[in-house]
Amino acid sequence: MTAFSILDLAPITMGSTAGVALRNSLDLAQHAERLGAQRFWVAEHHNMRGIASAATAVVIGFIAGGTTHIRVGSGGIMLPNHAPLVIAEQFGTLASLFPGRIDLGLGRAPGTDQFTAQALRRTLSGDIEDFPRDVVELQHYLGTPQPGQRVTAVPGFGTQVPLWILGSSLFGAQLAAMLGLPFAFASHFAPDYMLPAIELYREHFKPSAQLEKPHVMLGFNVCAAATDAEAEYLRSSAVQSFLNLRRGTPGQLPPPIENFNSTLTAQEKAMLDQVASCSAIGAQNTVADSIERFISKTGADELMLVCSVFDHKKRIESVEITFDAIAGLKTKSAA
Repeated sequence: MTAFSILDLAPITMGSTAGVALRNSLDLAQHAERLGAQRFWVAEHHNMRGIASAATAVVIGFIAGGTTHIRVGSGGIMLPNHAPLVIAEQFGTLASLFPGRIDLGLGRAPGTDQFTAQALRRTLSGDIEDFPRDVVELQHYLGTPQPGQRVTAVPGFGTQVPLWILGSSLFGAQLAAMLGLPFAFASHFAPDYMLPAIELYREHFKPSAQLEKPHVMLGFNVCAAATDAEAEYLRSSAVQSFLNLRRGTPGQLPPPIENFNSTLTAQEKAMLDQVASCSAIGAQNTVADSIERFISKTGADELMLVCSVFDHKKRIESVEITFDAIAGLKTKSAA
């Protein structure tokens, strides 16, 4: 049975603030917990005026402290920006405060531009090709200390915080398979290599102490409303934001625009058509049909739902309608 989770970028809407965005994220997480979501993740991005989750571990602590049982984690921590020991200490602290509830998803991209990456690290002498080594080092710090080990993560050692490998190419699939870790593919914004990555991961997966068999999580956009037309209207905010990012002009999440698709160029429409293959936009039945087809196509063990809507109340309604659609699919499957 496919599990369903939520990825939230803590969107800062036009005219609003980071504080409001973070409180909205907690409210969304509380609704997700009530609706039965498996986990709630936030992502590390820097120098992005529309995203409030740059201090990802701090946000995870805020979300976990305001919920009771839903798993909370990172989708992901961009490991090249950090020393593995620092991340082990941060997530070891979280795991000590919220036992059995913390996930650590890891990505090898910087999550920002080159100038911001240098400001984060003070130097760009590191290489993303060090990512596999850094993941193993991080595992080491979160595991049982070995005799003679001179550096330990405190808190951190012995917490065995579950690691996930994130990716949008075949590299992440290969690494996750080799290390026996769950694999999360960013199909919600980069679907091109999704099916080959899933196949590679499942074919080459090696069981580990953390995971006995492959587990594939796929990013999936949702925007649900009372009607298909309203959902398309609400979705235009996220579409504008996506196009602005691709144009190199990221900003705060803009309000929706009526008939926005009619203003797009052929190239922009083609770009969005790719993303639409990993999306469900519409009324409850439309969303249910899209989710069912996607799971049938991919065999996903888990969908990580992404819902960016300008009006927070409408975003909550969108998630509620989506989980009503999911409940209907589960009833249908059990019949």
